[in-house]
Amino acid sequence: MERPRFLKTWAEPPRRPGFALRTVLVLALILGMLFTVVESWLVATSAPGLRTGPRVVEIPSHRGLFEVARLLDEAGVIRSPVGFSLLAVLRGSARSLKAGEYQIPRGASTFSVLWLLEGGYVLQHNIVFQEGATVAELGRQLETERLARAEDILRVSRDALFLRTMDIRADTVEGYLFPDTYQFVKGMTAEEILARMVARMREKLSPEVLEQARARDLSLHQLLTLASIIEKEAVDPTEMPLISAVFWNRLKREMPLQADPTVQYALGKDRLRLSREDLSVDSPFNTYRRTGLPPGPIASPGRLAIQAAVRPASVNYLYFVAMDERRHQFSATFADHAAAVAKYRLTRAR
Repeated sequence: MERPRFLKTWAEPPRRPGFALRTVLVLALILGMLFTVVESWLVATSAPGLRTGPRVVEIPSHRGLFEVARLLDEAGVIRSPVGFSLLAVLRGSARSLKAGEYQIPRGASTFSVLWLLEGGYVLQHNIVFQEGATVAELGRQLETERLARAEDILRVSRDALFLRTMDIRADTVEGYLFPDTYQFVKGMTAEEILARMVARMREKLSPEVLEQARARDLSLHQLLTLASIIEKEAVDPTEMPLISAVFWNRLKREMPLQADPTVQYALGKDRLRLSREDLSVDSPFNTYRRTGLPPGPIASPGRLAIQAAVRPASVNYLYFVAMDERRHQFSATFADHAAAVAKYRLTRAR
């Protein structure tokens, strides 16, 4: 029996070829655009961890792009590791990001974070190495800043190969490090740190000073040795030429320098007052028991102390004693010196 013709109009219309594929493509395009918009927003805005202030993050060497992105995400300085990775790929810097310690500023976007790593703009640590400081003090300072271990600084400071490389004819770099403000970055070796400080000393030693030292029969080592003692004895820089004159006058008369800082250096610690037992310590640095200069510098002298070592004041003083925390009383005779000492002790007793 033949079916009614009007029933054929109710049959489903035939599907057009490729309809399902176009639907999938449209959905994929929409999702892709949505993903792009979301990731662009995440990349362009700062991470929550940077809303209150800067953060320091360390990127170890030999890490891949995705590992770097993960570390930055864990440190709270980017919002999306995927966005960071895609941005690095698009900029062509995926394989050239620099390792190091970075300070990410407050409110920085992922663009800014990537720019820092691309340029290697690592965090600079300001280290102030003061006049009269020692290698041991430098080591403790660098260890506090987590830039180097104190024991590594001490080891390299005495390393024979390093000393030959630096053309230092001594047993240590003590006294050859110029007091100044330095900028060091994490990852520098002890050799690199000390080499920079030795180079700064050589830069600051003017030809005029070196010529004046030669005129006084002082080698560079002897110049730095004398200057270091002057540096440690003086509190007021204006007294440095007078203190230098006392030491020069004593050297000419073959009198012991009797400088307390050399004994303190021999004992390995600073003391405001030395005991009789301290003054009898058997050490080449004990200038109470031995005449002449000690075997090497006891600290790092500054520019003024170095100049004073070759330009002593024209005075006949042989003695000096502290009057207060800054000034000294200078004397040409032992009788005058004894009177000054008695006056100093009386003042302290009050």
